[in-house]
Amino acid sequence: MTDRAPTSGPAIEAVGLVKTFGANRAVDGVDLTVEAGTVYGVLGPNGAGKTTSVKMLATLLRPDGGEARVFGHDVVREADTVRGLVSLTGQYASLDEDLTGQENLVLLGRLVGLTKRAARARAGQMLEAFSLVEAAGRQVKNYSGGMRRRLDIAASILNTPALLFLDEPTTGLDPRSRNQVWEIVRAIVAQGTTVLLTTQYLDEADQLAARIAVIDKGRVIAEGTKGELKASVGAGSVHLRLRDPEQRAEAEQVLALHLAAEVQLDPDPFALTARVDNGDGDRGAAERASQALAELARRGITVDTFSLGQPSLDEVFLALTDRKADPASAGVKEEAAA
Repeated sequence: MTDRAPTSGPAIEAVGLVKTFGANRAVDGVDLTVEAGTVYGVLGPNGAGKTTSVKMLATLLRPDGGEARVFGHDVVREADTVRGLVSLTGQYASLDEDLTGQENLVLLGRLVGLTKRAARARAGQMLEAFSLVEAAGRQVKNYSGGMRRRLDIAASILNTPALLFLDEPTTGLDPRSRNQVWEIVRAIVAQGTTVLLTTQYLDEADQLAARIAVIDKGRVIAEGTKGELKASVGAGSVHLRLRDPEQRAEAEQVLALHLAAEVQLDPDPFALTARVDNGDGDRGAAERASQALAELARRGITVDTFSLGQPSLDEVFLALTDRKADPASAGVKEEAAA
């Protein structure tokens, strides 16, 4: 790692990255360009190829095809130089649970070349910055999940990296701990570090990332700002909540007729959602939604809440991947062969 982080130009340039494990093509021609000094989100379900892509960019796996550069340095031919520029925080805390928080940071500081005195000083700075001073003398096995994750990120930036890979950093954390990690990420970027963030949480990408790549089945299927991704779906979203769930089937028919759109029955038995083609502009979509509401009222179907707006990132993701949320696939793991 380095204390001098390049702040302009591309931090990552990847073209046609491929990685196979036996018959499994985990990454199938991924292209990425990440500008320095930004948070770049890589979004996708379990098994999409996110972690494998990160491991290749971080020089932990050798690509089977394509090429990638980190701040202009080839990840294969100049792997040692790349390793001096990057740091990686994986999905699980890479800490010694039998050591205290302070001992972990001092040990890792020594491993990255700090003197004993400098390692202790840097550990103290990190513990204070990450609100872990009171827990500094406790064994890590007694830390909460949020505390472990904060300590893990602190360990990753003992020497400020030019590029920090955060691989699903908030998996399993409660909302308060997630917000704390988000604030840490913003602070790191404000100091000039580039962050590549992989996540399954769409709100996390929405909160942090300047640009987002959506990966599915080892390929980038969409890339852009969150606004561009939402616009690419070409639709607004109508959300309704009825007073009487017995009227939902009739309401579905009315919406489908007036909005000329597929209507989704939400898990909430009172609620419906439809994507509205806004090819004729927001005004046209609003007029069709108004007509649908008028027809619902004429039929005596009471609508308690109604909203019309841009699709959420969740809806964008489902539209792009053409998949519904499938609990059976949620446990599929990406790196079985890694």
